[in-house]
Amino acid sequence: MTAMTSRPEPAPDALGDVDLADPLLHARHDLGPLWRRLRTEAPVHWQPESGTRPGFWVISRHADVVAVLNDQQTFTSERGNVLDTLLAGGDSAAGKMLAVTDGDPHKALRSALLKPFSPRALDVVVDSVRRGTRALVQEAVARGTVDFAADVAAHIPLAAICDLLGVPLADRRQIIELTSSALSSADGVPTEEATWSSRNGLLFYFSELAAARREKPLDDVISLLVTKEIDGRPLSHEEIVFNCYSIIMGGHETTRFAMVGGLQALMERPEQWQALKTGQVSTASAVEEVLRWTTPALHSGRTATQDVFLGGQFVEEGDVVTTWMASANGDERVFDRPDTFDLARTPNKHLSFAHGSHFCLGAFLARAELAALLESLCDLVAVAEPAGAPGRVFSNFLSGFSSLPVTLVPQGRQAT
Repeated sequence: MTAMTSRPEPAPDALGDVDLADPLLHARHDLGPLWRRLRTEAPVHWQPESGTRPGFWVISRHADVVAVLNDQQTFTSERGNVLDTLLAGGDSAAGKMLAVTDGDPHKALRSALLKPFSPRALDVVVDSVRRGTRALVQEAVARGTVDFAADVAAHIPLAAICDLLGVPLADRRQIIELTSSALSSADGVPTEEATWSSRNGLLFYFSELAAARREKPLDDVISLLVTKEIDGRPLSHEEIVFNCYSIIMGGHETTRFAMVGGLQALMERPEQWQALKTGQVSTASAVEEVLRWTTPALHSGRTATQDVFLGGQFVEEGDVVTTWMASANGDERVFDRPDTFDLARTPNKHLSFAHGSHFCLGAFLARAELAALLESLCDLVAVAEPAGAPGRVFSNFLSGFSSLPVTLVPQGRQAT
Protein backbone atom coordinates (compact mmCIF):
# COMPACT_ATOMS: atom_id res chain seq x y z
CA MET A 1 0.00 0.00 0.00
CA THR A 2 1.13 3.56 -0.64
CA ALA A 3 -0.19 6.85 0.64
CA MET A 4 0.39 10.55 0.39
CA THR A 5 1.64 11.78 3.73
CA SER A 6 -0.90 12.50 6.44
CA ARG A 7 1.50 14.19 8.83
CA PRO A 8 0.55 17.79 9.65
CA GLU A 9 2.97 20.64 10.30
CA PRO A 10 5.31 20.65 13.33
CA ALA A 11 3.87 22.23 16.46
CA PRO A 12 5.16 25.57 17.78
CA ASP A 13 8.46 25.22 19.68
CA ALA A 14 7.70 27.35 22.73
CA LEU A 15 5.22 25.97 25.27
CA GLY A 16 3.97 29.50 25.77
CA ASP A 17 2.88 29.62 22.12
CA VAL A 18 0.73 26.49 22.42
CA ASP A 19 -2.96 26.52 23.28
CA LEU A 20 -4.26 22.96 23.65
CA ALA A 21 -7.83 24.26 23.68
CA ASP A 22 -7.44 25.44 20.07
CA PRO A 23 -8.91 22.97 17.53
CA LEU A 24 -6.60 24.38 14.84
CA LEU A 25 -3.56 23.22 16.80
CA HIS A 26 -4.72 19.58 16.74
CA ALA A 27 -5.82 19.66 13.09
CA ARG A 28 -2.77 21.36 11.63
CA HIS A 29 0.17 20.19 13.70
CA ASP A 30 2.02 17.02 14.59
CA LEU A 31 1.94 17.21 18.38
CA GLY A 32 4.20 14.20 18.97
CA PRO A 33 7.28 16.34 19.74
CA LEU A 34 5.22 18.62 21.98
CA TRP A 35 3.84 15.68 23.97
CA ARG A 36 7.38 14.29 24.41
CA ARG A 37 8.56 17.64 25.69
CA LEU A 38 5.67 17.94 28.10
CA ARG A 39 6.19 14.40 29.42
CA THR A 40 9.88 15.20 29.99
CA GLU A 41 9.84 18.82 31.15
CA ALA A 42 6.34 19.53 32.47
CA PRO A 43 4.24 16.36 32.93
CA VAL A 44 1.75 18.40 34.96
CA HIS A 45 1.57 21.59 32.92
CA TRP A 46 -0.54 24.70 33.48
CA GLN A 47 -2.14 25.95 30.27
CA PRO A 48 -2.57 29.68 30.97
CA GLU A 49 -5.86 31.47 30.47
CA SER A 50 -6.33 33.10 27.07
CA GLY A 51 -8.78 35.93 26.57
CA THR A 52 -12.00 34.83 28.25
CA ARG A 53 -10.92 31.17 28.37
CA PRO A 54 -9.83 29.99 31.84
CA GLY A 55 -6.57 28.13 32.38
CA PHE A 56 -6.41 24.39 32.98
CA TRP A 57 -3.98 21.61 33.90
CA VAL A 58 -2.55 19.30 31.22
CA ILE A 59 -1.56 15.78 32.34
CA SER A 60 0.63 14.02 29.77
CA ARG A 61 2.30 10.96 31.33
CA HIS A 62 0.61 7.56 31.24
CA ALA A 63 1.04 6.90 34.98
CA ASP A 64 -0.36 10.32 35.95
CA VAL A 65 -3.32 9.93 33.59
CA VAL A 66 -4.13 6.55 35.15
CA ALA A 67 -3.79 8.01 38.65
CA VAL A 68 -6.21 10.86 37.94
CA LEU A 69 -8.77 8.67 36.19
CA ASN A 70 -8.63 6.17 39.05
CA ASP A 71 -9.33 8.81 41.73
CA GLN A 72 -12.88 10.05 41.26
CA GLN A 73 -13.02 11.39 44.81
CA THR A 74 -10.24 13.91 44.15
CA PHE A 75 -10.92 14.41 40.44
CA THR A 76 -14.63 14.41 39.65
CA SER A 77 -16.31 14.09 36.27
CA GLU A 78 -19.55 15.55 37.62
CA ARG A 79 -18.80 19.03 36.31
CA GLY A 80 -18.02 17.71 32.83
CA ASN A 81 -15.47 15.51 31.08
CA VAL A 82 -14.89 17.46 27.83
CA LEU A 83 -12.58 20.49 27.84
CA ASP A 84 -14.94 22.96 26.15
CA THR A 85 -17.77 22.10 28.52
CA LEU A 86 -15.54 22.38 31.58
CA LEU A 87 -14.13 25.73 30.48
CA ALA A 88 -17.67 27.01 29.86
CA GLY A 89 -18.57 26.37 33.50
CA GLY A 90 -19.89 22.80 33.62
CA ASP A 91 -22.10 20.19 32.01
CA SER A 92 -25.89 20.40 32.26
CA ALA A 93 -26.01 16.59 32.16
CA ALA A 94 -23.88 16.23 35.29
CA GLY A 95 -25.36 13.67 37.66
CA LYS A 96 -27.76 12.45 34.96
CA MET A 97 -25.48 11.03 32.23
CA LEU A 98 -23.20 8.06 32.92
CA ALA A 99 -20.07 9.80 31.59
CA VAL A 100 -20.47 12.73 34.00
CA THR A 101 -21.67 10.87 37.08
CA ASP A 102 -19.54 9.44 39.89
CA GLY A 103 -19.95 7.35 43.05
CA ASP A 104 -23.01 5.23 43.77
CA PRO A 105 -25.26 6.85 41.13
CA HIS A 106 -22.63 6.02 38.51
CA LYS A 107 -22.37 2.43 39.72
CA ALA A 108 -26.14 1.95 39.63
CA LEU A 109 -26.56 3.44 36.16
CA ARG A 110 -23.56 1.58 34.75
CA SER A 111 -24.88 -1.67 36.20
CA ALA A 112 -28.18 -1.12 34.38
CA LEU A 113 -26.38 -0.61 31.07
CA LEU A 114 -23.82 -3.38 31.40
CA LYS A 115 -26.11 -6.20 30.29
CA PRO A 116 -26.93 -4.97 26.75
CA PHE A 117 -23.23 -4.16 26.20
CA SER A 118 -21.92 -7.51 27.46
CA PRO A 119 -20.21 -9.86 24.95
CA ARG A 120 -22.97 -12.44 25.31
CA ALA A 121 -25.76 -9.92 24.73
CA LEU A 122 -23.93 -8.50 21.72
CA ASP A 123 -23.59 -11.82 19.85
CA VAL A 124 -26.39 -11.00 17.40
CA VAL A 125 -25.18 -7.42 16.93
CA VAL A 126 -21.60 -8.54 16.26
CA ASP A 127 -22.79 -11.06 13.66
CA SER A 128 -24.74 -8.27 11.99
CA VAL A 129 -21.67 -6.01 12.13
CA ARG A 130 -19.56 -8.64 10.35
CA ARG A 131 -22.11 -9.11 7.58
CA GLY A 132 -22.78 -5.41 7.18
CA THR A 133 -19.10 -4.50 7.17
CA ARG A 134 -18.27 -7.09 4.53
CA ALA A 135 -21.12 -5.80 2.34
CA LEU A 136 -19.90 -2.18 2.72
CA VAL A 137 -16.33 -3.11 1.80
CA GLN A 138 -17.56 -5.21 -1.15
CA GLU A 139 -19.58 -2.27 -2.43
CA ALA A 140 -16.61 0.08 -1.97
CA VAL A 141 -14.30 -2.31 -3.84
CA ALA A 142 -16.82 -2.57 -6.67
CA ARG A 143 -16.92 1.22 -6.96
CA GLY A 144 -13.13 1.37 -6.90
CA THR A 145 -12.64 4.89 -5.59
CA VAL A 146 -14.52 6.05 -2.51
CA ASP A 147 -14.25 8.38 0.45
CA PHE A 148 -13.49 5.70 3.00
CA ALA A 149 -14.52 7.96 5.89
CA ALA A 150 -17.97 8.79 4.56
CA ASP A 151 -18.78 5.73 2.47
CA VAL A 152 -17.52 2.94 4.72
CA ALA A 153 -16.30 3.89 8.20
CA ALA A 154 -19.20 6.19 9.08
CA HIS A 155 -21.76 3.44 8.59
CA ILE A 156 -20.25 0.53 10.54
CA PRO A 157 -20.38 1.84 14.13
CA LEU A 158 -23.51 3.84 13.39
CA ALA A 159 -25.43 0.75 12.28
CA ALA A 160 -24.41 -1.19 15.38
CA ILE A 161 -25.21 1.50 17.91
CA CYS A 162 -28.46 2.46 16.16
CA ASP A 163 -29.51 -1.20 16.19
CA LEU A 164 -28.91 -1.27 19.94
CA LEU A 165 -30.84 1.95 20.51
CA GLY A 166 -33.62 1.05 18.10
CA VAL A 167 -33.09 4.01 15.76
CA PRO A 168 -35.12 3.43 12.54
CA LEU A 169 -33.16 3.01 9.31
CA ALA A 170 -34.81 6.06 7.79
CA ASP A 171 -33.38 8.32 10.53
CA ARG A 172 -29.76 7.19 10.41
CA ARG A 173 -28.41 9.65 7.86
CA GLN A 174 -29.73 12.46 10.05
CA ILE A 175 -27.95 10.90 13.03
CA ILE A 176 -24.66 10.76 11.08
CA GLU A 177 -24.94 14.47 10.27
CA LEU A 178 -25.72 15.44 13.86
CA THR A 179 -23.04 13.32 15.53
CA SER A 180 -20.41 14.49 13.03
CA SER A 181 -20.94 18.13 13.97
CA ALA A 182 -21.74 17.91 17.70
CA LEU A 183 -18.09 17.84 18.89
CA SER A 184 -16.10 18.66 15.77
CA SER A 185 -16.17 20.11 12.27
CA ALA A 186 -14.81 19.10 8.89
CA ASP A 187 -14.85 22.72 7.67
CA GLY A 188 -12.63 24.66 10.03
CA VAL A 189 -12.98 25.49 13.71
CA PRO A 190 -16.44 24.45 14.91
CA THR A 191 -18.64 27.35 15.93
CA GLU A 192 -20.48 27.37 19.23
CA GLU A 193 -23.76 27.86 17.36
CA ALA A 194 -23.19 24.85 15.09
CA THR A 195 -22.17 22.45 17.85
CA TRP A 196 -25.00 23.66 20.10
CA SER A 197 -27.50 23.14 17.29
CA SER A 198 -26.26 19.59 16.59
CA ARG A 199 -26.21 18.56 20.23
CA ASN A 200 -29.70 19.90 20.77
CA GLY A 201 -30.85 18.18 17.60
CA LEU A 202 -29.67 14.85 19.00
CA LEU A 203 -31.27 15.51 22.39
CA PHE A 204 -34.58 16.45 20.76
CA TYR A 205 -34.48 13.36 18.54
CA PHE A 206 -33.91 10.99 21.46
CA SER A 207 -36.51 12.80 23.55
CA GLU A 208 -39.12 11.93 20.93
CA LEU A 209 -37.85 8.37 20.54
CA ALA A 210 -37.87 7.81 24.31
CA ALA A 211 -41.44 9.10 24.50
CA ALA A 212 -42.42 6.62 21.79
CA ARG A 213 -40.77 3.77 23.71
CA ARG A 214 -42.72 4.69 26.83
CA GLU A 215 -45.89 4.14 24.84
CA LYS A 216 -44.63 0.98 23.16
CA PRO A 217 -41.43 -0.60 24.52
CA LEU A 218 -39.36 -2.73 22.14
CA ASP A 219 -36.27 -4.91 22.54
CA ASP A 220 -33.68 -2.13 22.56
CA VAL A 221 -31.57 -0.09 24.98
CA ILE A 222 -33.96 2.88 25.03
CA SER A 223 -36.81 0.60 26.06
CA LEU A 224 -34.55 -0.82 28.78
CA LEU A 225 -33.91 2.70 30.08
CA VAL A 226 -37.57 3.76 30.08
CA THR A 227 -38.63 0.64 31.97
CA LYS A 228 -35.60 0.31 34.31
CA GLU A 229 -35.63 1.30 37.98
CA ILE A 230 -32.44 2.47 39.68
CA ASP A 231 -32.32 2.68 43.45
CA GLY A 232 -36.05 2.04 43.54
CA ARG A 233 -37.05 4.81 41.13
CA PRO A 234 -37.54 5.03 37.38
CA LEU A 235 -35.07 7.07 35.36
CA SER A 236 -36.25 10.58 34.58
CA HIS A 237 -36.88 11.59 30.98
CA GLU A 238 -33.78 13.81 31.13
CA GLU A 239 -31.61 10.93 32.31
CA ILE A 240 -32.82 8.70 29.48
CA VAL A 241 -32.24 11.35 26.81
CA PHE A 242 -28.79 12.34 28.09
CA ASN A 243 -27.64 8.73 28.20
CA CYS A 244 -28.91 8.06 24.68
CA TYR A 245 -26.87 11.07 23.56
CA SER A 246 -23.80 9.73 25.35
CA ILE A 247 -24.18 6.24 23.86
CA ILE A 248 -24.58 7.48 20.28
CA MET A 249 -21.64 9.88 20.53
CA GLY A 250 -19.35 7.38 22.25
CA GLY A 251 -20.38 4.54 19.96
CA HIS A 252 -20.08 6.32 16.63
CA GLU A 253 -17.50 9.07 16.34
CA THR A 254 -14.51 7.52 18.11
CA THR A 255 -14.75 4.15 16.36
CA ARG A 256 -15.20 5.84 13.00
CA PHE A 257 -12.00 7.85 13.46
CA ALA A 258 -10.10 4.75 14.57
CA MET A 259 -11.19 2.93 11.40
CA VAL A 260 -10.19 5.74 9.06
CA GLY A 261 -6.90 6.41 10.83
CA GLY A 262 -6.13 2.70 10.85
CA LEU A 263 -6.48 2.40 7.08
CA GLN A 264 -4.37 5.54 6.56
CA ALA A 265 -1.64 4.09 8.77
CA LEU A 266 -1.72 0.81 6.83
CA MET A 267 -1.47 2.64 3.51
CA GLU A 268 1.60 4.48 4.76
CA ARG A 269 3.24 1.26 5.98
CA PRO A 270 2.91 -1.54 3.40
CA GLU A 271 4.95 -3.95 5.53
CA GLN A 272 2.33 -3.74 8.28
CA TRP A 273 -0.46 -4.33 5.76
CA GLN A 274 1.31 -7.43 4.48
CA ALA A 275 1.92 -8.70 8.03
CA LEU A 276 -1.79 -8.41 8.75
CA LYS A 277 -2.93 -9.77 5.40
CA THR A 278 -0.67 -12.85 5.59
CA GLY A 279 -1.54 -13.63 9.20
CA GLN A 280 1.86 -12.77 10.65
CA VAL A 281 0.01 -10.63 13.19
CA SER A 282 -3.40 -11.38 14.67
CA THR A 283 -6.43 -9.24 14.07
CA ALA A 284 -6.83 -8.80 17.83
CA SER A 285 -3.30 -7.42 18.17
CA ALA A 286 -3.82 -5.16 15.16
CA VAL A 287 -7.02 -3.74 16.65
CA GLU A 288 -5.22 -2.71 19.84
CA GLU A 289 -2.43 -0.98 17.93
CA VAL A 290 -4.91 0.87 15.71
CA LEU A 291 -6.65 2.08 18.87
CA ARG A 292 -3.38 3.21 20.43
CA TRP A 293 -2.07 4.83 17.26
CA THR A 294 -5.22 6.76 16.38
CA THR A 295 -6.37 7.67 19.94
CA PRO A 296 -9.68 9.13 18.66
CA ALA A 297 -10.58 10.83 21.97
CA LEU A 298 -7.72 13.18 22.76
CA HIS A 299 -8.48 13.83 26.39
CA SER A 300 -10.78 13.26 29.33
CA GLY A 301 -11.46 16.14 31.68
CA ARG A 302 -11.99 16.32 35.43
CA THR A 303 -12.34 18.95 38.17
CA ALA A 304 -10.30 18.89 41.37
CA THR A 305 -12.57 18.53 44.40
CA GLN A 306 -9.83 19.57 46.84
CA ASP A 307 -6.34 21.00 46.95
CA VAL A 308 -3.83 18.32 45.95
CA PHE A 309 -0.21 17.91 44.88
CA LEU A 310 0.09 16.20 41.51
CA GLY A 311 3.44 15.60 39.85
CA GLY A 312 5.03 18.19 42.11
CA GLN A 313 2.45 20.84 41.20
CA PHE A 314 -0.14 22.36 43.53
CA VAL A 315 -3.59 21.84 42.02
CA GLU A 316 -6.30 23.91 43.68
CA GLU A 317 -9.86 22.86 44.41
CA GLY A 318 -12.01 23.77 41.42
CA ASP A 319 -9.18 23.62 38.88
CA VAL A 320 -9.92 21.93 35.56
CA VAL A 321 -7.60 18.93 35.08
CA THR A 322 -7.32 17.38 31.62
CA THR A 323 -5.75 13.96 31.07
CA TRP A 324 -4.41 13.57 27.54
CA MET A 325 -4.61 10.03 26.23
CA ALA A 326 -3.08 11.39 23.01
CA SER A 327 0.14 11.81 24.97
CA ALA A 328 -0.17 8.86 27.36
CA ASN A 329 -0.52 6.45 24.42
CA GLY A 330 2.90 7.57 23.20
CA ASP A 331 4.65 7.52 26.57
CA GLU A 332 8.10 5.97 26.14
CA ARG A 333 8.01 4.90 29.80
CA VAL A 334 5.25 2.43 28.90
CA PHE A 335 5.58 1.71 25.17
CA ASP A 336 8.70 0.50 23.37
CA ARG A 337 9.26 2.61 20.23
CA PRO A 338 5.95 4.45 20.72
CA ASP A 339 6.35 6.39 17.46
CA THR A 340 6.34 3.13 15.48
CA PHE A 341 3.05 1.69 14.22
CA ASP A 342 3.54 -1.98 15.14
CA LEU A 343 0.56 -4.30 14.77
CA ALA A 344 2.40 -7.01 16.73
CA ARG A 345 2.91 -4.74 19.76
CA THR A 346 2.58 -6.54 23.07
CA PRO A 347 1.85 -5.62 25.75
CA ASN A 348 -0.28 -2.71 24.62
CA LYS A 349 -1.63 -0.85 27.64
CA HIS A 350 -3.21 1.98 25.69
CA LEU A 351 -5.77 4.28 27.26
CA SER A 352 -7.98 4.85 24.22
CA PHE A 353 -10.97 3.55 26.19
CA ALA A 354 -9.95 5.67 29.22
CA HIS A 355 -9.40 3.91 32.54
CA GLY A 356 -10.99 3.16 35.87
CA SER A 357 -14.69 3.44 36.64
CA HIS A 358 -15.32 5.36 33.41
CA PHE A 359 -13.68 2.76 31.16
CA CYS A 360 -15.66 2.78 27.91
CA LEU A 361 -18.87 0.78 28.18
CA GLY A 362 -18.78 -0.03 24.47
CA ALA A 363 -15.15 -1.23 24.31
CA PHE A 364 -16.07 -4.80 23.35
CA LEU A 365 -18.34 -3.60 20.54
CA ALA A 366 -15.76 -1.12 19.24
CA ARG A 367 -13.11 -3.84 19.12
CA ALA A 368 -15.50 -6.16 17.29
CA GLU A 369 -16.28 -3.46 14.72
CA LEU A 370 -12.60 -2.75 14.08
CA ALA A 371 -11.87 -6.47 13.80
CA ALA A 372 -14.70 -6.91 11.30
CA LEU A 373 -13.32 -4.08 9.17
CA LEU A 374 -9.73 -5.35 9.19
CA GLU A 375 -10.87 -8.88 8.35
CA SER A 376 -13.02 -7.64 5.45
CA LEU A 377 -10.20 -5.49 4.09
CA CYS A 378 -7.78 -8.43 4.24
CA ASP A 379 -10.24 -10.75 2.50
CA LEU A 380 -11.44 -8.41 -0.22
CA VAL A 381 -8.72 -5.83 -0.90
CA ALA A 382 -5.34 -6.41 -2.53
CA VAL A 383 -4.08 -2.88 -1.89
CA ALA A 384 -5.52 0.50 -0.98
CA GLU A 385 -4.11 3.61 -2.60
CA PRO A 386 -4.70 7.31 -1.94
CA ALA A 387 -7.08 9.03 -4.34
CA GLY A 388 -6.76 12.54 -2.97
CA ALA A 389 -5.68 14.49 0.07
CA PRO A 390 -7.22 13.37 3.38
CA GLY A 391 -9.14 15.94 5.42
CA ARG A 392 -8.65 16.32 9.15
CA VAL A 393 -11.36 16.95 11.68
CA PHE A 394 -11.23 20.23 13.64
CA SER A 395 -11.68 19.55 17.34
CA ASN A 396 -9.81 19.72 20.65
CA PHE A 397 -11.56 16.54 21.80
CA LEU A 398 -11.72 14.23 18.77
CA SER A 399 -8.84 13.34 16.48
CA GLY A 400 -8.94 11.84 13.03
CA PHE A 401 -9.75 12.21 9.36
CA SER A 402 -13.06 13.63 8.23
CA SER A 403 -12.38 12.36 4.70
CA LEU A 404 -10.05 9.78 3.18
CA PRO A 405 -10.32 9.34 -0.61
CA VAL A 406 -8.95 5.91 -1.56
CA THR A 407 -8.91 3.45 -4.41
CA LEU A 408 -9.49 -0.12 -3.27
CA VAL A 409 -7.96 -2.68 -5.62
CA PRO A 410 -9.85 -5.99 -5.48
CA GLN A 411 -8.21 -9.17 -4.27
CA GLY A 412 -6.62 -10.96 -7.21
CA ARG A 413 -5.95 -7.77 -9.18
CA GLN A 414 -2.73 -5.76 -9.05
CA ALA A 415 -2.51 -2.05 -8.51
CA THR A 416 -1.84 0.11 -11.55
